[in-house]
Amino acid sequence: MDPVHPDELSADDTRGVARVVQKLRKARRVLAVTGAGMSADSGLPTYRGVGGLYRSDRLTPAGVAIEEILSGPMFEARPEVTWKYLKEIERASRGARPNRGHQVLAEMQEHFDAIWILTQNVDGLHAAAGSRNVLEIHGDLHDIRCTACTRRERVGNYDGLGTPPLCPDCGAVMRPDVVLFGESLDPAKLRRLEAEMARGFDVVFSIGTSNLFDYIVAPLRIAQAAGKTTVEINPDQTAMSGLVEVKLHARAAVALDAIWDGHLEWWPHT
Repeated sequence: MDPVHPDELSADDTRGVARVVQKLRKARRVLAVTGAGMSADSGLPTYRGVGGLYRSDRLTPAGVAIEEILSGPMFEARPEVTWKYLKEIERASRGARPNRGHQVLAEMQEHFDAIWILTQNVDGLHAAAGSRNVLEIHGDLHDIRCTACTRRERVGNYDGLGTPPLCPDCGAVMRPDVVLFGESLDPAKLRRLEAEMARGFDVVFSIGTSNLFDYIVAPLRIAQAAGKTTVEINPDQTAMSGLVEVKLHARAAVALDAIWDGHLEWWPHT
């Protein structure tokens, strides 16, 4: 992974980090909402960001928007097309390891009553870093299941899988256990999120996400309404940038490492 450089922090970000450290001193419960930018320092592309694998204003080589290719209806009609691009995404993320940002969120577990992570990412890097309370709202690309029977399996990568892969038990098409465009989120995960939100969070982070979906923005808005601290870590401007209490423009790994260094400088002396 790329090294973390504290000097990447601007003067504004340095002041923002100090404010976040101060807020964390009184916090007991923390929520981190993460998107593709969280894994950028692990070498994974931010699909909608600058330099991403896919841009929302471009079509795939097939002449179709990526959202359509990676949709539930396309998978049902032409699973081989969806699988072709799923394999491209898996190949682009192959071999990725948790970066310093993932590690910080895992380390925070020992210092607070509860650290929860709501992630849009399907790379499994939060769990790999050791985080326990992870709601993978879109699933994990490495878990695949049969569309007809109960077969499920965990795969390290997609090498050797057909396009599409077929179930060895019943012959039906297999699919990653992820939420494709146009499909519903897992009700059990939504219930758990609602239960934890009802208990409240003292600090809510938005990290590396463009905040496009209601269920991603909702935790920030709920925290704001309750007078709690909201923090956005994202080099880009998003729909929530002007609404959060603290906006940090640094990369996720850089900002989180700086925040944690500041917290640990204070914490042992309390």
